[in-house]
Amino acid sequence: MENEVKDEFKASSDGSICGFDSLYRLLKENLKPQHLEEVSRLLHGLNCGKALNTVTLPESAAALSLEHGFDLQAFSFHADKEQLREPRIVRVGLIQNSIALPTNAPFLDQKRAILEKLRPIIDAAGASGVNILCLQETWMMPFAFCTREKTWCEFAELVDGESTKFLKSFAVKYNMVIISPILERDINHGEVMWNTAVVIGNHGNIIGKHRKNHIPRVGDFNESTYYMEGNTGHPVFETAYGKIAINICYGRHHPLNWLAFGLNGAEIVFNPSATVGELSEPMWPIEARNAAIANSYFVASINRVGTEIFPNPFTSGNGKPAHADFGHFYGSSHFSAPDASCTPSLSRNQDGLIIADMDLNLCRQYKDKWVFQMTARYDLYADLLARYVKPDFEPQVISDPLLHKKSL
Repeated sequence: MENEVKDEFKASSDGSICGFDSLYRLLKENLKPQHLEEVSRLLHGLNCGKALNTVTLPESAAALSLEHGFDLQAFSFHADKEQLREPRIVRVGLIQNSIALPTNAPFLDQKRAILEKLRPIIDAAGASGVNILCLQETWMMPFAFCTREKTWCEFAELVDGESTKFLKSFAVKYNMVIISPILERDINHGEVMWNTAVVIGNHGNIIGKHRKNHIPRVGDFNESTYYMEGNTGHPVFETAYGKIAINICYGRHHPLNWLAFGLNGAEIVFNPSATVGELSEPMWPIEARNAAIANSYFVASINRVGTEIFPNPFTSGNGKPAHADFGHFYGSSHFSAPDASCTPSLSRNQDGLIIADMDLNLCRQYKDKWVFQMTARYDLYADLLARYVKPDFEPQVISDPLLHKKSL
């Protein structure tokens, strides 16, 4: 029995969970249907009192999935029927993927290969009628910021550079808004770099950009070697399909970051990420779902897939021996809704496209139900924060007068 358990856990070296590519598929295979239904209720919640419906996609999208070997899933979030407002249904897609070539391949070959790899997945999104599509963090390159090597800066590009030009044609072809997270080169300000998400409109125009607000300094996330905290605030982009925002990667650990996008009126907040299992996986399904609940909007979480091995071993000052990889990027992209429901996740070890129909009326319905915005004490928070950022701040601590009294 002990050997069987060890064998099962050996399978996780390929990114799977005991041989299954997602938690949901592990549960589905091993639980009785009635038990799975109850576990799913607890894990994924209920949408308008019911389990989420799956959506049947066009055969052409399914054929692309089979031909190119990517996971394809689709779900539908409903809202209650209203008397004075029509449903506001938008179809949203998220793409997760591994790199296309080893990191020691010529950079130009790597860029060309990733474009070709994503082409059929984007086509599947377009064939499925996706209105808004979001790619993963710095999708055009390996997530090489662990290495601190400056050669990877060559992947930096202008906002209207190669990747934007590539995606513009899809935006026009499919009448689709596309969010493209890139490593940006700002030639107007000393050619510095930023971790940036470019928002491309459904007419192929650039609506705007947002730069990553919070930069990690934990484990192998040595990103501040390349770029610093962004300077674009918390913009919400009004598109043909709704008001959207982008909370890039590490910003999901900061509740006030989520709050600010909500205060600016976001209805869907995308979280394009690159994060590894050892560091963050237990937090992954919790933070996004909590943000959706607390701020009464939808959250779309994207994470890349695979283990990226770099040519030169590196260290990060954390006592670990030199190593050549970041760890396993566990994918698991998913959607969360303001009513606490969420979809099952995409694969932990396979490229994928997950699609969700969202009735944006659900956002206001849950603002009205829970009245978080009405009952919040923004004046108290603003006062505390205003005092906290001053050098002479003193915490509001009331001590027990007997705590430090000398015993007689």
